[in-house]
This record gives sequence, structure tokens and C-alpha cells, in this order.
Amino acid sequence: MKRETLADRAADLLLDRIRSGEWELGERLPGETTLGPQLGVGRSTVREAIRQLAGRGVLTSRQGAGVFVTALDAAEDWDVVLRHADILSVIEARIAIEGEAASLAAQRRTPADLRAIRRALAARAAYGAPAGVDDDLDGYVDADTAFHRSVVAAAHNPILQELFDGFTPRLRPAMVEMLRLRWHAGNGVPARRPSSAHDAEEDQLMHERLAESVAARASAEAARLSREHLAGLAAAIGGAA
Repeated sequence: MKRETLADRAADLLLDRIRSGEWELGERLPGETTLGPQLGVGRSTVREAIRQLAGRGVLTSRQGAGVFVTALDAAEDWDVVLRHADILSVIEARIAIEGEAASLAAQRRTPADLRAIRRALAARAAYGAPAGVDDDLDGYVDADTAFHRSVVAAAHNPILQELFDGFTPRLRPAMVEMLRLRWHAGNGVPARRPSSAHDAEEDQLMHERLAESVAARASAEAARLSREHLAGLAAAIGGAA
């Protein structure tokens, strides 16, 4: 566990005062000699607390002018947000991100991107329909994720790429567990095996159509297929919950 320092506590106190409305957006903070006694710390600790809040986008220092409020609250750390989010919220965000990424991929993909997408599609197909708990469900999920990542990469937007990569660790365990529940009733007996096998074949065909739409530069179709697939995934996870 990270040990809280004096600067951490001073930053928290300062942030509480900003949240309470003591200073308005764009307002200049008092100087270090004023803030130090108020926070019960020295000037060097005040400077460190200000640096922390500047790094979180709450404050900004202007040379020769002072320190100003640039946000009235600090956004939570991305990893903390994902830990607190439920799986359906994560998938809803993926719908927005991957729908746009698929559209951009169809417009911007290069021959190298298409090769990567087709390799990932073939790797996904090689797993076939998972048949049970003895199958490599983790590998199946990883292959599926690799395909979606190849489409996002073809969009050539580093922000979309970073957002997708941030979702992966949060979603992966839920995907594996969903497959386990979907294919087994929980007592060792396969659950809905024939229909699930058919669903898996249809799912692979949908991924193939998505790859084809990116190759054909059909951006609207690529976005539609991506959104429909993820909406179906959200429905499946909601039903398994």
C-alpha cells in the first residue's frame, strides 16, 4: 500500500477547498506563504501539492502570474474508473469506441493492416466453437480480442487504441466466465450445446463480414456490424448475469 505523504494530504485538503467552491474556475490561488499555514505545512510541501494537482489537471502554474484553477474536481484515475465500472458499462463504452474505430479503419486501412486483420481472423477461426470447460476458453477470448484490436489499430487513432487496451484487462475475466456459463449448466452437463455451436458459427461469420467491410472501405457497414456484435455481447452477458 502506498504510504500517504504530507504533500498527499495537503493536495487532498486543497482539492477539498476547490471542490467546495472557495475558488472559482480560472481564479488565482493565494501564494505559498498564505497556503502553507492554512494547510499546516511548509512552502516546499505546498509546491509539491500544487504539482500533484497540476498533474491531475486541477491547477496550472503561469510563469510570473501564479497558480490558477483549471478544473473544479480531479478526474478519477483511469484504472480506478474501470475497476468500479460494471461489465455492461464497459461494453457500452466499447460500442462507442469500436463502432467509430471500425468506420475509421475502413477509411484508413493499409495493406499491412488488412494482413494483420486477416491473420487475427484466421487465428480466431482456428479455435472453432468452444465445447466446454476443458477447452482453452482463455485462448479463445484472447484470439477474439486480438481480432478486435487489429481493427482498432487500423483506425490509426492512438487515443482509440489506448482506450481499447485499457478495457481489455477489465473485460477479459468476464468474457471467459460468460463462455463457461453459456456452455455449461454448472453441474458438468453442457448447456445449450447445439444452439451455442450454431451461435458461435454465426458469430465467426459476423467477424468475417466486419473484416470484409473494412477491406471494401465500407465505413458505415463496418460501424454497423461492430455495434451490432457488441450489442449482442452486452445482451448475452446481461442474460448470463
